[in-house]
Amino acid sequence: MNPIFEFLVAPYESYSITHIILESVGVILGLASVWFAKQENILVYPTGLISTGIFVYLLLQAGLIGDFMINAYYFIMSIYGWYFWTRKKEGKIEHPIARMNKKEQRGWFILFMIILLLVGGIYVLFDKWKDWTAPIDTFTTALFFVGMWLMARKKVEHWLFWIVGDLISVPLYLYKEFGLTSIQYLIFTIIAIFGYVQWRKILNSSNQIA
Repeated sequence: MNPIFEFLVAPYESYSITHIILESVGVILGLASVWFAKQENILVYPTGLISTGIFVYLLLQAGLIGDFMINAYYFIMSIYGWYFWTRKKEGKIEHPIARMNKKEQRGWFILFMIILLLVGGIYVLFDKWKDWTAPIDTFTTALFFVGMWLMARKKVEHWLFWIVGDLISVPLYLYKEFGLTSIQYLIFTIIAIFGYVQWRKILNSSNQIA
């Protein structure tokens, strides 16, 4: 058997069929959600809600606190983003794709630092800081918190946070024995790169029309 394939599959030998099915469905819907985000399609949110709901359950069962929190946050922000994306004024979408303004640029940094301190404190509280992955989890959680907030607000820069966080998450989830999820984040990275390019094109086109 191929060593890489064996490394990916081995952890699942001890998992229940229910876990494997749930993770598979969560991965498929997660990929669909990111693809819909790339297309600026509102289906990003219903698919994302189901996917993150599944991972909230799986990660809580696995005791992965940081990952659980980020998916719980995704779930909540998906509800907000769904509302924000569909708001219309005089029959037109009220919030098109845009860049961050100066206030939002300050806001993302403040949110990033707050999440770093909050998640780090929770890891210490639950005695999880001893694992070498804890600082990395804290960093990626802060990245994804900011990225999700910016995506809900339709800011083109959100893709940059996804790209960095996704790249870090690929080897991290392999280590945590979530092989399917690791592959998911690899594909997330590729889609996020194309998403950033496409959103910039949409933004530039709308600016030219304006």
